[in-house]
Amino acid sequence: MDEVTVVVAHSERATLRVGDVFLKVDADQARIDVEVEAMALAPVPTPEVLWRKPPVLAIAAVPGVTLGRLGGPSTGSSAAWAAAGAAIRKLHDAPLPPRSGGAGRSIVALAAELDEECELLVTSGLLPADLVTRNRQVTEAALRPWTPAFTHGDLQIAHVFVDGDEVTGIIDWSEAGQGDALYDLATFTLGHEEHLDDVVAGYGTDVDLDVIHAWWSLRSLLAVRWLTGHGFDPFAPGCEVDVLRSRM
Repeated sequence: MDEVTVVVAHSERATLRVGDVFLKVDADQARIDVEVEAMALAPVPTPEVLWRKPPVLAIAAVPGVTLGRLGGPSTGSSAAWAAAGAAIRKLHDAPLPPRSGGAGRSIVALAAELDEECELLVTSGLLPADLVTRNRQVTEAALRPWTPAFTHGDLQIAHVFVDGDEVTGIIDWSEAGQGDALYDLATFTLGHEEHLDDVVAGYGTDVDLDVIHAWWSLRSLLAVRWLTGHGFDPFAPGCEVDVLRSRM
């Protein structure tokens, strides 16, 4: 019998691996609906949907390995990182999906949440005020009008698989939808700034690096308390708090 491996688990959802099958358990069926719809529309390699029985979605494992993980060493050649950039560009150039995604929040709503979160980070003593204040300043570059693109919405490095210099699969599409293309690029390169030039080269168009830096700060500020409260460690080397410190 294949061993059951817990890939990720917290109060909102869990993902298990059994052999070459991933079982995603999510009480929010809307997220599963978005994921299945997005994988069908995306013009990039995605996992095969094997079956679906709420609240469980079964998908096949994709071949290859990830380029690394947040807080861990990056792997893969410059060409592999560039190939990931090209795949992301292909996604962003595709016809828009019908709904807004995780990268598509309004500027007003995002700024309001960010201000509240920054205050809580300081008043709780979780982060020093000067670190929060500096990064809140950096985030301003991201709070600007943007042209909607087909975005993944949670394009962490661990969600992109490669085999050699070829992208073999992109997983976890529950936040997909219309959104800011640079949010995806920033999420993918978070904590791996040394590969940003490779990704941008593969993406193949001018990218405002100040906006990328701003999204690094913004995503990290919004994530620290949630991660701490769900059993993750944003203070680990190379993770979100280090990303914030790099902007000082």
